[in-house]
Amino acid sequence: MRHIAFSLLFLISLYATAQQIDNRARVIISTNKGDITVALYDETPLHRDNFIKLCKMHYFDHLIFHRVIKDFMIQSGDPNSRNATDKNDQLGNGGPGYEIPAEILYPKLFHRRGVLAAAREGDDVNPERKSSGSQFYIVWGKNFTKSELRKQEKLMQQKDPEFKIPNDVKKVYETCGGCPHLDGKYTVFGEVTSGLDIVDSIQKVPTGEFDRPLQDVVILSTRIVSEPLK
Repeated sequence: MRHIAFSLLFLISLYATAQQIDNRARVIISTNKGDITVALYDETPLHRDNFIKLCKMHYFDHLIFHRVIKDFMIQSGDPNSRNATDKNDQLGNGGPGYEIPAEILYPKLFHRRGVLAAAREGDDVNPERKSSGSQFYIVWGKNFTKSELRKQEKLMQQKDPEFKIPNDVKKVYETCGGCPHLDGKYTVFGEVTSGLDIVDSIQKVPTGEFDRPLQDVVILSTRIVSEPLK
C-alpha cells in the first residue's frame, strides 16, 4: 500500500511539473534550415514579454543569423541584417531603439547548451548589463572536464571573488555542454525545447569575415504557440 501511495504521489508530481512546463510561453522560430521551438522563462518576464511583442510585430522575419561561431553560439535579431546582401557588412549593432533591464538569475539560469539569451553591449559602456532590445543568441558551447571547470571558476573569480559554479551546474556542463564563461554576465531567458539538431546544423555552417555564414541562415518567420498565463 505504501508503495502504491508513493507511486501515486510521484505521478502527481510529474504531472504538476509537466503542467508547469506546458504553461510557459512558446515560440517556433522557422529558419531555412528547419524549425526551432523555444520556451520562454516566466522568471524573466521583461525579456519574455518583449520577445513575444517582437514576434507579434513580425520583427524577426527575414533576419539572418549574422554571427555564428562553432562550438559557441548562433546570434540573430539585428534588423540591419534584413536584405544585407553585402557579405562585408559588419552587422550586430542594430536594434529596436531601446534596451531591457538585466534579469540575470545565475545560478538558477545558466548558459547550458540550448538556452536562449540576450546579447548586449560590453561592460565598459553598459555597466548595468542591460540587454539589446532584439538581439539574442542560442548557446551551443562544448562539454567541459572537471579540470577545465576549475580553471574557468578561478578565472571568473579574478573579477568576482565570490563567483562559484555549483556542483549541479558543473555536472550539466560536463554532460550536456554550454558556455560557463558567460554566466552572470548576460540574461538567459529561454530554452530550446525542439529543434536542437537545427541549432547544431547552424553552428556548423562555414563562416567568413565577422563570423557571418557564407550562405545566409534566415529566420523565415516566428509563430507564437502559447502565451504566458497572466
